[in-house]
Amino acid sequence: MFPLNGPSWSLFFEYIGNILYALILRRMGTKALTVLVALAGAGLASFAVFNFSGAGHLGVGWTLADNNFLGGSLRLMFAFSAGLLMSRVFRPVNIRGAFWISSLIIVVLLSMPYISGKATPWMNGIYDSVCVILVFPLVVYLGASGKTTDKFTTRLCKFLGDISYPLYMVHYPFMYLYYSWVWKNELTFAQTWHVAILLVVGNILLAYLVLKLYDIPVRNFFTKRLMNRQK
Repeated sequence: MFPLNGPSWSLFFEYIGNILYALILRRMGTKALTVLVALAGAGLASFAVFNFSGAGHLGVGWTLADNNFLGGSLRLMFAFSAGLLMSRVFRPVNIRGAFWISSLIIVVLLSMPYISGKATPWMNGIYDSVCVILVFPLVVYLGASGKTTDKFTTRLCKFLGDISYPLYMVHYPFMYLYYSWVWKNELTFAQTWHVAILLVVGNILLAYLVLKLYDIPVRNFFTKRLMNRQK
């Protein structure tokens, strides 16, 4: 749907989510919202397990082909409504080292290879469903419950939070240039790992520059304009 910058597809669904929130979701009671979360979760799991994506995973929504729009809509409905439900019923607990525990969980999950093969894609569908429906909300809960207790972790969390969205928006073109170079020349990871590291570091630096030179100044400008109008 967005060939010049792929991550923009998620903005498309976020717009839909915000419209649904303004018109419907915020008016729903907690019990009704719980039912919606359960139905959306069941639909999302069915989509992955019964291989509606054609590949046994939930990496869908970025195109209008096949069942991608359906998958993207299910991803939106579960994640958005689950987040809203969690914000209503959230009760923090004292968890020491929540940031590092959550980070370790994410690293382990994202390091897992594709489970099973073409003959049994439902196995990977189960894995994706468990991650998205159970583990990721748990990570959010852990992160929301935790508090940083040292300067290094506090600064690291702030830095990662600040660059998360700029990094998401700028990394895609460079990632595909790297893919194109690797595929065209039939290179192995052993031949390209140094470029991959450079790509990661370079994109982080670029995201930080975009944050400081564009994102924050533009947001401050429009905030001041809005505040002045309200006064």
